[in-house]
Order: sequence, then C-alpha cells, then structure tokens
Amino acid sequence: LKTDKCTNRNNSSDILYFSHSLVLFCSRHPTSCCSVAEIMSVLFFHTMKYRPDDPKNPNNDRFVLSKGHAAPALYSMWTETGFLKESDLVSMCQVDSALEGHPTPKQQFVDVATGSLGQGLGVACGMAYSGKYFDKASYRVYCLLGDGEMSEGSVWEAMAFASYYQLDNLVAILDINRLGQSDPAPLQHHMEKYQRRCEAFGWHAIIVDGHSIEELCKALTQPRHQPTAIIAKTIKGKGIPVAEDKMGWHAKVLPKDMAEGVIRDLQSRILNSNKRMYPATPTEDAPPVSLRNARMPSAPSYKPGEKVSTRKAYGMALAKLGRYNERVVAMDVDTKNLTYSEIFKNEHPNRFVECYSAEQNMVWILHILHTKVRNFCLLSGLNRARAQNDNLCGELDWIFSEILFITPNKFPLKIFCICLQGICYIRTSRPESSIIYNSNEDFHVGQAKVVCQSKDDQVTVVGAGVTLHEALAAAEQLKKDIMYECICMCIYIIFNIIFSSVVSGCTSTGGLGEAVSSALVNESGFVLQRLAVPHVPRSGKMSDLLKIYGIDRESIVQAVRKMVSSSANAK
Repeated sequence: LKTDKCTNRNNSSDILYFSHSLVLFCSRHPTSCCSVAEIMSVLFFHTMKYRPDDPKNPNNDRFVLSKGHAAPALYSMWTETGFLKESDLVSMCQVDSALEGHPTPKQQFVDVATGSLGQGLGVACGMAYSGKYFDKASYRVYCLLGDGEMSEGSVWEAMAFASYYQLDNLVAILDINRLGQSDPAPLQHHMEKYQRRCEAFGWHAIIVDGHSIEELCKALTQPRHQPTAIIAKTIKGKGIPVAEDKMGWHAKVLPKDMAEGVIRDLQSRILNSNKRMYPATPTEDAPPVSLRNARMPSAPSYKPGEKVSTRKAYGMALAKLGRYNERVVAMDVDTKNLTYSEIFKNEHPNRFVECYSAEQNMVWILHILHTKVRNFCLLSGLNRARAQNDNLCGELDWIFSEILFITPNKFPLKIFCICLQGICYIRTSRPESSIIYNSNEDFHVGQAKVVCQSKDDQVTVVGAGVTLHEALAAAEQLKKDIMYECICMCIYIIFNIIFSSVVSGCTSTGGLGEAVSSALVNESGFVLQRLAVPHVPRSGKMSDLLKIYGIDRESIVQAVRKMVSSSANAK
C-alpha cells in the first residue's frame, strides 16, 4: 500500500501495519480496531496538525474517539508518535496500567471518556463551536464513530446542532464495518442510506473505501463550508483472515498463535520499518485564556421581605457573572424565558448557546466547554440527561425522567432542590454469580431478603449484587476460624431503603451504605461500619478491584473481626 498519491511527507502505510501489530498483540477489541487502522493512520500522520510532545496544546487539532472500545488503535497512534512506550501498550487493562479499556482523561491526549456509545459527536460539537465562535482559531475537530452508535439519538441531536451552527471545522468519520456485537448493524453496508441521512441533517457527506489511504487522504483534504461526514466502508477484522467480516469475534482476544501469525504477515509488508512518523505542526492562533475572574463580584442586593422567584434570581445572577469574564458561557434548551437566562442572552448574545430541546447534546457540549475548552459554563432548563460534572439548573424542580447516570470525570455530582421519585433503575453485573433463590421466590420493593441467619447473630452484613456473594464467602471463612466460630452473621440482600435492624453495609459511597446510615440515624445500640468505593474506580480484574477498594471477602472478614473485638473491649 504505497501512499505516494497522498501529498504528504509520511508513508501512512507503515504506521498502518505498525498499528495493526500492536493492536493484535494486546487488544480486547482487535476486530473493531482493525477496521479503523487506515483511518487512524491517515488522521494522525497525514491530516491532523498537533504537537505530539504536548497533547494539551490549545492549538492542536482535536480528536474524539466516540467508539471508545477501539482504544487500542488510539493508543497505537500515540505509541508511534513516541508519547507512549510499546511496553505501556501491551500492559493495557492491567490493574496497574494507565491505559484502560476505553479512553479516559487520565491520559493527556484524551479530553473526555467515551465508554458509552453515542456521546463523542456531542463532545466534538462543543469543541468545534468553541473553536469557531469563542477561540476563533484554526484548529479542527475530528470525531470517529462506529456504525452501531448511529442508532443513538444523541448522535443525531449532535448532527442537527453542527448543521445549524455551520460548524465547518468539524469532521465526523463513520466507521461502517457492518457488524455489531451480536447482530449486524441495521443498515449494514448500505452506504447511500447513511449518506442521505447525513445530508438530510445538513452535512456534506462523502462515501469512501475506509481501507483506501488514497481515498481517505483525498476526502480529508477537501475544502468544506459545512460540517463533513466521511462515510467509510470498512471490514471488521480487516487483516485477520479468520475474523474478516464475520460475526462472533467482537471483543474477543485472538489466540496467541493466531495473533503471532497475523502480526508476522503484517510486519512483512512494512516498507520503511525504521522511519519515524511526524504530524504537521499546528497554527499558533488560539488565544490565551484566564478564568480567574469567573466568580460573583459581589453579594446580591435583595432586601428583607422582598419576593423573587429563584429562577429569576438565577437568571439575574447569571447575567451579572457574565459581565466580569468573557469566558462565561450560558446554554439553554428553549426555556430561556422560564429560566430567565434570556437576561444573559440579551446582555451577552455571542456567549449564549441555544441548544433547543436536545438536552443530552447540550450536556455534552457544556461538559467539554466547561472542562476542556477553557470556558466557565452554566446551562438551564435541564430535565433529561445522562451526565456529568457541570453547572446545571433544572427549572421548576421537575422530576428527572432519566437517572443522571454517566460520570466520566473525577468530580461528584451535586444535586440541589431536585425531587426524585418514581424512578426505577435495574442494575446488572457482568460476572457469573451463583443462584441463591428458588425460581418461585417473591421479591417486594421496600423489603429485604435474609440470606442466612441464626439466633446467636452478633453482626449483620448488608450487601447487594457482587458484594452479597463476597459476604457469603466471608461468612463461610469466619466459620472456619476457631477464634471467631461463635460469630454469626445475618446477611441481607436489599431492594430498597426500608430497614429495621441493620448494622453493617458493604457497597459504594452514596448508595446502599448511605441508605443504611439514614435508616439507623435515630436508632441506638448499633455500631455501623461501611465498606465503600470512595472514588471513581478503574479498569482491572474484578478480584483485583474488589481487593484494592476493600470490598472483597477478606476485607469483610477483617471488618467483622474488628467490630467484634472493639465490642468485646468496650464491654
């Protein structure tokens, strides 16, 4: 695959095969990575302008990997630039590795986590909007999506936003590899249907062979006056003969002998094995930014006895904040006359972003503007969303119709004056677990199930899901300990927040443990200890993670022993 027809100093085919080799060696998603190897190669070493030694440089072109499970392909690119070491790549997903199964902001070259499909294009819209209207800079934004996530409504919310605001600095590359996880994607390889849909949303849509470096180079260098969608026809598992365009290989690691054979074949095609790839240098025109004055300059001037609605107070305060820093941005979803954010719009029209009723998209745009594009953002009228860690205002205390669910960054979500009722969230887990109930067992919301107990119980352990099974194992372990054979444990599985005699909870902070604590706050004669995950967890084997965060069977055993010992000493 010579790339002489691509007018660039780099031979992109070399990085293509290099990337394939590393991906096949370490990836849990080799087939998803192989379908985008040429796309990533051309983007990172032909099209994009960035400083590989400075991923956070504000002048760099932006890249969002919306199909986050193809993270090994992204890591391969940064290994080729020299920013990562190959040893870092092959340890991916290990509990002590910085490279997780999906991209996270722990890496300097990742702006936002994209583990949940359908989020990336909204994030890219936020970057492109800021680049065009706030920074007025040259950097461009590229977002790589999978065909599976094209069924997500949030993708089309972002498509409509980009078209409406004429984000001609935004390019979406659609990896149409035909196959999903358990079924083919709805449109499979009907490329014209994808094209017509993108065009209907106001995008310039180009169909290319996603494995042709020449076609990719040509499409990515076309002049554009509107957002561009490059619809790339690809083969899932390209380069792996046994897996090419075949179901049943999604998220499966290749057997060692198979991987080694494919790697040898790919490496034999490399034309210049010692040649280092270098991206083009970006234009230095992103303005310096300071958020030091993004704070309220003075207290409000309301008089005692004066009446004002909190929503109007919010609108007035928002406008006041905007007067003192030009990076303060407000967003709304067609409720500005209710939330009074129209006051801000009237005073600062160039810093007000109307997202209409696309609330999920607004949250993603806000998130990236707030955390990565150097703005202080507030949004209004939020009633339905799936994220994040930003400044949100829900008008009229309306009930959320979706759980605020995905929190990709390290900051906790704080909710003020929100009424939460009528919401049902069913949580399932990946590992196989032993069945402990008969098939005719009745479960009632608001009641607990006692899994094991005796009349001599001294300690009650409350658990749910994985931790319930850890608690059962801890009970068996304690029975074998002669010193603790008299300690009996009453183990509960909880389905809501009604408890009568609960003493120890084992769960994550803010969940079951908080509920148990609340139930016991007015009770006396109990000693309460919580085992919890105190911060955002990471990738790794379940057994390792349970141990690291102190919620495994051994930790439960130690907690019980400590409680009994403390009780005995007190007596």
